[in-house]
Amino acid sequence: MKHAFVIGLGKSGIAAANLLKCDDWQVTISDRNASDALHGIQQELKAAGIEVKLGHSFEPDRATMQRVVVSPGVPWDLPALVQAREQGIETLGEMELAWRSLQSYPWVGITGTNGKTTTTALIAAIFQAAGLNAPACGNIGYAACDLAIQTLYSPPAATPKLQALDWVIAELSSYQIEASASIAPKIAVWTTFTPDHLNRHKTLENYYAIKARLLDQAEAQVLNGDDPYLRQTAADRWRDACWTSVTGKANLLGNPERGVYIEDDWVMTQTEPIVPVSALRMVGSHNRQNLLMAVAAARLAGIEREAIAQAIAAFPGVPHRLEHICTWQGIDFINDSKATNYDAAQVGLASVAAPVILIAGGEAKAGDDTGWLVTIAARAAAVLLIGTAAPAFAQRLKASTRSTVEIVETMERAVPRAAELAKQYAAKAVLLSPACASFDQYQNFEQRGDHFRQLCHQVLER
Repeated sequence: MKHAFVIGLGKSGIAAANLLKCDDWQVTISDRNASDALHGIQQELKAAGIEVKLGHSFEPDRATMQRVVVSPGVPWDLPALVQAREQGIETLGEMELAWRSLQSYPWVGITGTNGKTTTTALIAAIFQAAGLNAPACGNIGYAACDLAIQTLYSPPAATPKLQALDWVIAELSSYQIEASASIAPKIAVWTTFTPDHLNRHKTLENYYAIKARLLDQAEAQVLNGDDPYLRQTAADRWRDACWTSVTGKANLLGNPERGVYIEDDWVMTQTEPIVPVSALRMVGSHNRQNLLMAVAAARLAGIEREAIAQAIAAFPGVPHRLEHICTWQGIDFINDSKATNYDAAQVGLASVAAPVILIAGGEAKAGDDTGWLVTIAARAAAVLLIGTAAPAFAQRLKASTRSTVEIVETMERAVPRAAELAKQYAAKAVLLSPACASFDQYQNFEQRGDHFRQLCHQVLER
């Protein structure tokens, strides 16, 4: 029997292990950690015939493994993975594994520095409003390998109402694309491009090249025509692409017959108006661009305007991305935990009514914080800092803004203190928009946002 080794015991790693097992591989999965929660997962997987090694550092061995599957959080240039490839062991990401199982179905692949999740969710909602079975997967919704299991291995008797899969709507991070050489979606969407993940990808050029490969391998491309970097670098590379612009038809690049733009507050194609911009209930001018890209993908897939308009009018927004939690004494509490870099946090802060009490911090990332600091100076009455980035952030903020800056260290301290300061400064909103990864204090940005939500409801109960 063939033996596969999976690195990483998160949601995607577990899904990959289960898919390999369905494909008749002998499977071992490992994780460097050994928490109580992982011990519980270990017992569940053991019962399914999957070996689990906790507190384990992967070492390649060609004699005992024919395939290595990597979770997104595992660096592709990890020395042990480099050695595995040098030894001739097939090495791939969990998304590549899912692609190999589901490549007979058409995919929409969405990538970009910011805006991926909202655009992915909008696209999935539109496709589903058109009566298509088009689940979102990847960084949103299902782990892609779980979708493959459900599609290919769920017994019909167990899921009698399961509709045949029509499309796969996949949010793809640079980590997933990097480890997935053959993914070739029918439609690829590139939302934005700004410096991010440079601690992993080393250079901006390398980060760009990883994302560009997804579009190179796609049949059709959708690009954000209002993104300065993409306008400068991508117009000649994908001459027949569908470009979008919130500033009107005159600013479209690429194939004008495919362009989607805003004119007189309507989303327009070359042939017809699609939906009024006001139908989208999400705040922020950046969400107009997300709307255009979702409409462009839907039109390329042949979806009619009626389904598009219906889906957009009903779309509630995305958890952890400018998510309205509650209103307390006239102050809105807003969860933007998914803003894990400076650019996303700047967009979030600019989208909320000022003055704002901002909660920021976590595990800092490399990047240019200049625009973020300028927006804080203009819109934030006070900034409360949590996590390991707090001391460095405090130093930067005190040199660049007159806003009150306090290090509170934890979310438990930040939320009640934010409520106090909001009343003191007559703020209109308390905004969690960290500009940081969450891994210093949380497992992921979702857990961080859920904790914020819980603490906000405690403020409501006071």
